[in-house]
Amino acid sequence: MKIDWDRRTCARKGHVTYAPDESALRERLHAHTAHGDVWRCLRCGDFALGEPHGTGAASNAPLVPRGKVLRDLFILRFLAIERAVRGVFIVLVAVAVWKFSNSQDAVRRLFHEYLDVFRPVFRHFHYDLDHSPVVGSIQKAFGYKHSTLLLVAVLLVAYALIELVEAVGLWYAKRWAEYLTVVATAAFLPLEIWELTEQISWLKIATLVLNVLAVLYIALAKRLFGLRGGRRAFEEERHSASLLEVEESAGATV
Repeated sequence: MKIDWDRRTCARKGHVTYAPDESALRERLHAHTAHGDVWRCLRCGDFALGEPHGTGAASNAPLVPRGKVLRDLFILRFLAIERAVRGVFIVLVAVAVWKFSNSQDAVRRLFHEYLDVFRPVFRHFHYDLDHSPVVGSIQKAFGYKHSTLLLVAVLLVAYALIELVEAVGLWYAKRWAEYLTVVATAAFLPLEIWELTEQISWLKIATLVLNVLAVLYIALAKRLFGLRGGRRAFEEERHSASLLEVEESAGATV
């Protein structure tokens, strides 16, 4: 089913109308009805009853996202939410690592006490906790120095900040955020691939696929790094999607 992004957005945010000073263009966007004057919405093209939200030269009209631009904005905001959730999770992990570094011995003793309690239970189900990869990873972490754990916590916080900055920038469709997302995400792809060679999980596979698709989509759809005509082609595409641009072009060909 095809999604009408224009009407979907207008239903949620309301119409955006504008009365240009140019008389010919003004007539194409305006009509009289028994209920009063109506103006065409710059986003969905439907006529809306009431006074226009703005007036002036057509060149000063607001550039209202519509069509493909709205779809791209929806996808960017989905990625922004994913980045924000990931950033918050990494911050929580960093806090856990920092607290663990300050009470390593107490956590080690508590872990081994619980391990002794649960070992017979898991043995009943034919699972050997002493040879579990998860248990092995935790026991290995107990051998890390306090300074090493602090460094890991700092690096995790730095990574989380990058994710959160990406989230804010993508939510507001900032071009610098799109560049940052592509570069930062692509930089971590080799690490994600290496992790899959160590141990395969559906979560790791899904994360890798999502990040690859995000890099390709943003780079191509937003014409980054000169792709598909670069920034100039991207700006021309944005302006050509404006209803006023369409109306002006139509009027010029009549």
